[in-house]
Amino acid sequence: MPSIGVVRETRAHEKRVAITPAVVTQYTKMGLRVVVESGAGIAAGFPDSDYESKGATLGSRADALGADILAAVQVADGDPSHADLQAFRPGQVVVGTAQPFANLELTTAVNGRGATLFALELLPRTTRAQAMDILSSQANISGYKAVLMAAGALQKVFPLLTTAAGTLAPARVFVIGVGVAGLSAIATARRLGAVVEAYDVRTAVKEEVLSLGARFVELDLETGQEGEGSGAYAKEMDADTSKRQPELMAKVSAGADVVITTAQVQGAKAPTLVTQAMVEGMRPGSVIVDLAAEQGGNVEPSQSGETVDVNGVQVIGPVNVPSTVAQHASLVYAKNLANFVALMVKDGALVPTVDDDLVKESTVCAGGELRHGRVREMHGLQPLPSAQSEPAEAPESTEGVSA
Repeated sequence: MPSIGVVRETRAHEKRVAITPAVVTQYTKMGLRVVVESGAGIAAGFPDSDYESKGATLGSRADALGADILAAVQVADGDPSHADLQAFRPGQVVVGTAQPFANLELTTAVNGRGATLFALELLPRTTRAQAMDILSSQANISGYKAVLMAAGALQKVFPLLTTAAGTLAPARVFVIGVGVAGLSAIATARRLGAVVEAYDVRTAVKEEVLSLGARFVELDLETGQEGEGSGAYAKEMDADTSKRQPELMAKVSAGADVVITTAQVQGAKAPTLVTQAMVEGMRPGSVIVDLAAEQGGNVEPSQSGETVDVNGVQVIGPVNVPSTVAQHASLVYAKNLANFVALMVKDGALVPTVDDDLVKESTVCAGGELRHGRVREMHGLQPLPSAQSEPAEAPESTEGVSA
């Protein structure tokens, strides 16, 4: 019987787990034996007993690493020198996130072990892939938590409050980027009672913004993406447009109590959307949450993992936001991953070479060869012969605004 294993994530700030007790039954119905490193789910709120009650087998880290399929949140903790890599072997399937465009050393290391690596970040944004879309499920949680971070740091309450001592005006929130994280942030801020404005280069998302009770900010700016809807990722803009965008947003940000930015690009530095001057133009006591801080930041003065004070404006650069809500983030991530694995299990047998577009387009390497077209390009390799199935490129942006 093929097996799937999961180990405890050890990277700093990572509390999620790639297999939760809730999906163990899904795997056993596929004909897979589930092997869990003892303690793998503790940080996310899942004790060993929960896994055992669902039929999983508890074991050592070596036991889990020896499974036919290894499920991970961050493959080898994103470390190309991680000791776990020594357990990877030819024919083994590894599924998780691997930052394949940015972490070339990791893809080289996994490829060198002969394992088959599937990076879930590479899944195309199609209707069929929605049930496996880890970028969307984790971004949804990030947008929610970003608002709570801002509310905790803001020296105001979010809702309108009428008291015997007078009326307190609601907080004003400006969300830049109306992708999944942005929409979640808008909805959360509105539930807390804030007045919300939002901007995206794709004016077609205006309807979604309005449906959540927020105002869509329209700038006198030709982005070339006006017809793109929320199902499409924002594209890189030309230099002149990129320069004018912050200038036109400055007035809106200056009137906001909270600004939340969400734009990220796979394998590249995040676009700068909020300049130093824009931050300095905000009132002291205001708060900015930069969800792209780990990728270099959408906010010029932001620092990953730190809160920077700019003339009384708090610029928060959070790290691994989904992990701060580890239990629910793990539940949706694990379900996404299980739905993906189901594509490769046929009649109880593991078939990683199954003829399925989603499987092909998520393949980073197999059999000691890098397979994904853009990954090969990043490594300076020639494209695969046309006779071989070369995966299509995944969308670059993971959120709504790209400069």
